[in-house]
Amino acid sequence: MSDELDSYRAKHYNSDDPIVRLLEEKIESLTKELEKLRQDLNWYKGELEKLLAPPYIEAIVLDMLPDGKVIVRSSSGPNLIVNVSSNVDIKKLKPGSLVALNQRGSTIVEILPDREDVYVKSFEIVEKPNVHYSDIGGLNEQINEIREVIELPLKNPELFKEIGIDPPKGVLLYGPPGTGKTLLAKAVATESNATFIQVVASEFAQKFVGEGARIVREVFELARRKAPSIVFIDEIDAIGAKRVDMGTSGEREIQRTLMQLLAEIDGFKPLDNVKIIAATNRLDILDPALLRPGRFDRLIEVPLPNFEGRKEIFRIYLQKMKTDGDIRYDILASMTEGFTGAEIKNVCTEAGYIAIRNGRKYVNMTDLITAIEKTKAKNNKAKNSDRTEKYV
Repeated sequence: MSDELDSYRAKHYNSDDPIVRLLEEKIESLTKELEKLRQDLNWYKGELEKLLAPPYIEAIVLDMLPDGKVIVRSSSGPNLIVNVSSNVDIKKLKPGSLVALNQRGSTIVEILPDREDVYVKSFEIVEKPNVHYSDIGGLNEQINEIREVIELPLKNPELFKEIGIDPPKGVLLYGPPGTGKTLLAKAVATESNATFIQVVASEFAQKFVGEGARIVREVFELARRKAPSIVFIDEIDAIGAKRVDMGTSGEREIQRTLMQLLAEIDGFKPLDNVKIIAATNRLDILDPALLRPGRFDRLIEVPLPNFEGRKEIFRIYLQKMKTDGDIRYDILASMTEGFTGAEIKNVCTEAGYIAIRNGRKYVNMTDLITAIEKTKAKNNKAKNSDRTEKYV
């Protein structure tokens, strides 16, 4: 029958017939439409499978067992002993690997790529801060000390090896707020050509058990990958306060985070290219374990600037501004006794506002004196407010 049909088509088929051509075009059009509908059907089937598929659980590999099973810590809480799917290359599994577990049997079904924690990504990482020693006034002694502890070991580690001593691991800066502790840390990173990783210690305090310690580990792993690097931990008293026997679960979690930080500091190799700088304005409440030798090798006080220091700070900020040239730095320094470097910067900024308000494009001595008096009045108001609150 098929042969007869083919014979009939061969005898009667005429490609020049307009009806035949029209039918062929129609068949071709329907064939393309059918193919498109099949593609759409396959896409919708795939999307439906994704919507109905159960989610995977993220876990971290802790250890490999001889029988081929793996100990993992799941993101949902407990440690588990799980099997490995045959689709996963077990040779690529190692402690610390991120894996995906299926919900029903908690079997490892996929090895996830390594990634940085979202909290770690949010930290300030600067390849080379744009701050130099010349931008810091009144802290010549502190600059010399931090250069010996941080810059010299990063630039010339062979000197310490030749003498036979271990280079310092880090330094703790303490002093009132606004005295230049962060500027010192950034300046030494710039002069040392080191990556600067800035962390506020309160960011280590997390809600769930073990999260703070994990973020501490990842920050220092990042620092090792970016070496030579400097980890600057600001307001370290947020997690470094003295430990007590009794406390809430939140306080115990902060203590675990502190212990992880101490372990990371102790774990540095003597000639490692990672240095730690911490800063606080509450040295009196820090845990003794942080202050003992071998953790922070030098404690550097960053005090309020003296008379010469205040003059130098005024020169640094005013040389970047347009002035009338008749600036008496000795008078400015004598009027700002007890001011921090940050307050002196605020005085210069306020003087600029006053000049703009008066329609001038430069700052004069009168603007600076007015700004100093305004800042003093604001400080006195704040002090009186604090006293009133105490009595109330």
